[in-house]
Amino acid sequence: MNVMAIEGGLPLYGEAEVHGAKNAVLPVLSAALLCPKATIRSCPLLSDVWAARRILEHLGCRVSTADSERTLQINASSANGYGVPESLAGEMRSSIIFLGALLARWGKAHIALPGGCRLGPRPIDLHISGLRQMGVRIIEQEDGLLCSVDGTLKGADICLKYPSVGATENLLIAASLAKGITTLRGMAMEPEIDGLIDFLNRAGARIYHKGDCLCIEGVELLHDVDYTIIPDRIEAATYLSAAAATGGEITLKKICLPHLASVLPVFEEMGCMLKTKQDEISLSAPKRLSHVRSLSTAPYPGFPTDALAPVMAASLLADGASRFEELVFQSRYLHVNQFEKMGANVHMEGRTAFVDGVPFLRSARLHCTDLRGGAALVIAALAAKGVSFIDELQHIYRGYDDMPAVIRQLGGKVWMISSGSIRIGKRETNRKKEEFSNLGYTAGIPLTQTQGVL
Repeated sequence: MNVMAIEGGLPLYGEAEVHGAKNAVLPVLSAALLCPKATIRSCPLLSDVWAARRILEHLGCRVSTADSERTLQINASSANGYGVPESLAGEMRSSIIFLGALLARWGKAHIALPGGCRLGPRPIDLHISGLRQMGVRIIEQEDGLLCSVDGTLKGADICLKYPSVGATENLLIAASLAKGITTLRGMAMEPEIDGLIDFLNRAGARIYHKGDCLCIEGVELLHDVDYTIIPDRIEAATYLSAAAATGGEITLKKICLPHLASVLPVFEEMGCMLKTKQDEISLSAPKRLSHVRSLSTAPYPGFPTDALAPVMAASLLADGASRFEELVFQSRYLHVNQFEKMGANVHMEGRTAFVDGVPFLRSARLHCTDLRGGAALVIAALAAKGVSFIDELQHIYRGYDDMPAVIRQLGGKVWMISSGSIRIGKRETNRKKEEFSNLGYTAGIPLTQTQGVL
């Protein structure tokens, strides 16, 4: 397994383009099951995208690349499957997003739950209750959910008790081919939802806003569509956090500024200078950041939960005490104990984290615990003194398109190396020189001159 080696203490400078959004591409790939042919552009190169592609191919779709590796062509005219086995569902946490598409196309679905989870008091209940209102019979089995519909899906008046993004997406996809009109209230309003609506409407669906709800007039068929995925606002927030943490100055291109409206004021509060154009933003960070007085996550248009960990990483070296409150998910702080290995000062009280900025962070051997927590560790490593090593990179691969290449483009020093090539610990300190020699490092030559490979 590969390990990411990062030499910290170097400000990030330069320009980079933001990739297509992870949280937007997955529901679009699912909805493509309802179109004869779909061309999806700006697909980020992520393990979750490959997992979604394998699910589509398992269902009988033909998937290929065109123009570039980030353009997928999906031919669903030959699809004939309605089941997603555990071997595939377990590769992607959001595989439940295929449920609405399978029901809309076949009137039945057999889908495993990632990790063999059983139903309980968690957000998937909102998917289930909404689909039941549309006439779906759902049986929980040991190997997942068995769902069926008598005839066709029926339009319904659905009110979500919480603005779940996944439930909103599943219901939008299912309602697109349902008989009659579906009214969706209390839905999520994230930009990724608008992206899905745009995709579906371009394919012939009839979805529109009416007051504070969404109306979906079911149609019989969707047609071929050519669609470009929206920019990833969380990726943008991550690299802005990295520039802030390192005292750097970067410009990000191909962004959507309105999608970052709740994030940018936090960087200004930390003392960063921002300059914006139509589809780009430049950030110039001070040598030492100011603290974040109080930041709470919330559904869009509030501060995104996915950006909490990256911004927290930037605050580790800020002057004063910062306060972070997570109100969306219960387990957003799995990365905190990794911060503490680096000398960070973080105090936890339930869903609230208090960060007292320290003079410096030290390098360490770090373990990714989750996607956004993993990105936060990369940011902390970029700001730390010395060389840090990060493993369990499969979490980062789920949501960041070639992160090492982007960091290198911005002047950061990062390498992908074999986990068998490094040892960390007091007993093996004397072996470091020999081991780095195996990577092209010799005494007297800075680590920044070694060559890394992806």
